[in-house]
Amino acid sequence: MLLNSMSVMIAIIVPIAVLLTSMIISSRSLSDREKSSPFECGFDPKSNARLPFSLRFFLLAVIFLVFDIEIALLIPTPITIKETMATETLLSTSIFLLILTAGLLHEWNEGSLDWSP
Repeated sequence: MLLNSMSVMIAIIVPIAVLLTSMIISSRSLSDREKSSPFECGFDPKSNARLPFSLRFFLLAVIFLVFDIEIALLIPTPITIKETMATETLLSTSIFLLILTAGLLHEWNEGSLDWSP
């Protein structure tokens, strides 16, 4: 019982000590003008360094990530179906592909896949 309570105390004290130490070491001045301005070879910037972000590009990148993860999830499916001959695997894979196809058709009809405005 004593060993368990000491383990709990150590598990609480050590992370708190590490967190406090890292906060003390990494404390910085947030209002420093030189640190918050963009660096341009030592000169003051000629224009604003913040460029507007393209929402269409962001949406296309998110769609790409979704379908990239889909491929990673579908790669072991043929091997699983071959070795187990399970109809559940085939059914779940078919439902998964049906949902992703419906999502792709929705994105296509919405116009998110068209790059030109």
